[in-house]
Amino acid sequence: MTEPKYSLEEIRTRLNELDDQLLRLLSERRQMSLEVAKSKVQTAKPVRDAEREQQLLAKLITSGEKKYQLDAQYITKLFHSIIEDSVLIQQSYLQNLANPELSRKPIARIAFLGAKGSYSHLASHEYFSRKNTELVEMSCDQFKDIIKTVETGHADYGILPIENTSSGSINEVYDLLQHTSLYIVGEITLPIEHCLLATSDIHLETIKTLYSHPQPHAQCSEFLGRLKNVRLESCISTADAMQKVRELNQPDVAAIGNATSGKLYGLQPIQNNIANQTENHTRFILVARKAVDVSGQIPAKTTLIMSTSQEAGSLVQCLLVLQHYGINMTKLESRPIMGNPWEEMFYIDLECHIDSISMQSSLKELTKLTKYLKVLGCYPSENVSPTMLNLDK
Repeated sequence: MTEPKYSLEEIRTRLNELDDQLLRLLSERRQMSLEVAKSKVQTAKPVRDAEREQQLLAKLITSGEKKYQLDAQYITKLFHSIIEDSVLIQQSYLQNLANPELSRKPIARIAFLGAKGSYSHLASHEYFSRKNTELVEMSCDQFKDIIKTVETGHADYGILPIENTSSGSINEVYDLLQHTSLYIVGEITLPIEHCLLATSDIHLETIKTLYSHPQPHAQCSEFLGRLKNVRLESCISTADAMQKVRELNQPDVAAIGNATSGKLYGLQPIQNNIANQTENHTRFILVARKAVDVSGQIPAKTTLIMSTSQEAGSLVQCLLVLQHYGINMTKLESRPIMGNPWEEMFYIDLECHIDSISMQSSLKELTKLTKYLKVLGCYPSENVSPTMLNLDK
């Protein structure tokens, strides 16, 4: 057995030095990304250049493998994160130019569901993390309270979960959007990492009561089905469930929530990765009283709600309009119209800028085909798709 060249302390010292260098270089690269955004103001080029990103990634993989013995998967995963950060920074800069009144507000009041540590709370911090905005946090007990808090001007923004990859659409939120005067001004998708939390390291078979929000209960149904004689108790959020377990401080109660948030309440994870799907994500929307202007250089989404006549093929006619103008639909959701039996309101997410010729032409035709049509908002698409590259070549 060969003796190590360095002592453990020397190795750790060197690793710390290298980590510091990496942080400095990442900071410098981020600043250069901002300079790229400034140059694009003059040229009006879009934020994303797929060909340039592919060439960059291919070059990095080749260089990393030949010069530094780094494998392609490692390089790809690392630079996907770096490219995503660069895109979001550039988008934020261009959005501030398009909405100067927002960039002058260093403080934002944000309404979210549940107490601190809820997934909505985490999503609000993630959304504003690149916007150099200090948050004034406003906890709400119900989705309708979030809407009301923003409508009355007590909060600048509200953040609402709209759909989950495991449990599907959150119908209550869709129903509220049908009647509010608020606009969708942003979106963010958050990885949901459910785990079982308790005040001490207890065994699964000792749990008698499990607290959480109904959505995590649904998203972890397969795991919960394997537990025996456990009573499920619903709370207004995962954070409130964790708070409840902390207050009870009993060896037979647990909560479903996020491990990082659990630390806020003195809880420890008993079992990780308990969701039905390993890739469990929730999409959140940000709502405000005033619509935002979206820079034409930024990938945008437009969300519509509409109702059609009860005649056969009415919805198909509307969808054919979108197809004719080459507009990609990413979401179609139907909800009943209260007071109008058997009639439905359709919610449609479109990958298109509201000011584009195709979108404006579509809206003119859709207005003629529908009984009701409203634009809920046009907003930057904050979900940055990974740069695609065929590594088998």
